[in-house]
Amino acid sequence: MNTDLSFSSGTFVAAIFFAALIVIVSILIIKSQINKREKLDLTAKYRGKTWESPLVARVKYPDVDTIQYQGPILRMSLAIVLALIIFAFNWTTYDKKSEAQQYVLALDEEIAIEPPRSQDIPPPPPPPPPPMVTEVVVSDLVVEDEIEFTDQSIEAETKIDAPKAPTENKPPPPPPPKMKEPDVEEIFKIVEQMPRFPGCDDFPGDNTARSDCANKKLMEFIYANIQYPAIARENNVEGTVVVQFVVDQQGRITDAKVVRDIGAQCGEEALRIVEMMNSMPEKWTPGKQRGRPVKVLFMLPVKFKLL
Repeated sequence: MNTDLSFSSGTFVAAIFFAALIVIVSILIIKSQINKREKLDLTAKYRGKTWESPLVARVKYPDVDTIQYQGPILRMSLAIVLALIIFAFNWTTYDKKSEAQQYVLALDEEIAIEPPRSQDIPPPPPPPPPPMVTEVVVSDLVVEDEIEFTDQSIEAETKIDAPKAPTENKPPPPPPPKMKEPDVEEIFKIVEQMPRFPGCDDFPGDNTARSDCANKKLMEFIYANIQYPAIARENNVEGTVVVQFVVDQQGRITDAKVVRDIGAQCGEEALRIVEMMNSMPEKWTPGKQRGRPVKVLFMLPVKFKLL
């Protein structure tokens, strides 16, 4: 059974036109039926009728309800679309046939076909050249002068004079210049007497009591002059900032820098307080090692806390 279906372009156009005609006719038939039913007095027709379900005839009477045509219209549409798909897949185009016979010339004589040429045989290679003959020429060597040999042997009694060394007196090279060592003063971290904040030199007691008094006055100075940065207050930034500085032999603050910062300009504020100590009327009491003032590295923690 041959199942090969093929349709030309004219057949495909006719199928589309036929499908469109069916759709238009169906729409006109359904529209005319609905228009006829609109003229009927449906209220009088269904007065006193009891319906099987309260949903029936709630909005429209069955005579003018177009939803009831949904099933037939859907099935008809599917059939039409399926037919168009089949036509589209089987639509075949053909090339125009050309009559090749009219272009063939009538030949009275037969054309002789020349046989293919065989491969040409190359000529034989030329013979090798004859071997070369080497002639040995013997010549007589003539020695014009005889070679005299001098006796250079040395006996045990022969004296040999050593060569004399030059007697020039040259001065010795100058010694290399001594490298000058840089003057770098040592900075101590722990000394016998640590530096103290001013104001407690006359405090009664030993060095421990004076150190406790100096630490108390240092904290009073810091928290009396410190200003909580506005950006840190707005962002609720709290923590401890550590400032490192050196107390020299005269009690001045040098090389101050922040080694631990919590951000929000807290480190800059702590550094400002430390540098303010150089403007005080009294200087720090310098640290001492073996009884002499030395430079001491000091670490100062500053705590920022919102109240």
